[in-house]
Amino acid sequence: MFVPSPYRQPSAAWMVDLLRGNPLALMVSNGPQDVGPYATHLPVIQDPTMTEEWSSDLSGARLLGHMNRANPHWKALEDGARVLLTFTGPHAYVSPTVYQTVPAAPTWNFTAVHVHGVLNKIEHEQAGEETLEVVRSTVRAFETDFGNAWDMSDSQDYFRKILPAVGGFRIDVSGAEGMFKLSQEQDPHVRERVRESFAHTDSSRHQEAARLMAGLPAPGCPLAV
Repeated sequence: MFVPSPYRQPSAAWMVDLLRGNPLALMVSNGPQDVGPYATHLPVIQDPTMTEEWSSDLSGARLLGHMNRANPHWKALEDGARVLLTFTGPHAYVSPTVYQTVPAAPTWNFTAVHVHGVLNKIEHEQAGEETLEVVRSTVRAFETDFGNAWDMSDSQDYFRKILPAVGGFRIDVSGAEGMFKLSQEQDPHVRERVRESFAHTDSSRHQEAARLMAGLPAPGCPLAV
């Protein structure tokens, strides 16, 4: 992903927060020559057994996910396949009316992280139990962050029933780029108008974009790594 320098993430924490807050990724990998790339939307979590701090480009991290085995994408994947995961965060249209300056041009503020890595399918004698643990870990992560602490204890038999249709995988991250395009190219007073316009709408994604804009380093401050 091409990231102009003004739009670089202020720190790795911004990318990590975007991944955790928007875990439905678009995973892209090469398919057969006569088909072209495959792309599948799927939820992804950090491997809970990995306790190390995230690096500045997320390299060294491990992600877990699963998809339907009936998906042709699953059948095309091979161990060691290089994949791209794209995560999209808050985004919003910016009307020139907000700038109160002439000339001006409309644009779209957005936040995104592209994660590169090597995928390994969980397929061996213990694949059933390992895939089941991927599903359990996913439930734990999302119930903690987005749910109501649902107790999955009474659903284990159901999980095992549907498990043959579930393909689990790990992705060892080799690097990532984050783009946080939040009007950094504008003069501070214009950027503040954009932030205020986002903050006073009823749209939650506009409001979240405004929150991120409020957390940007002051102009001239170096970005953290």
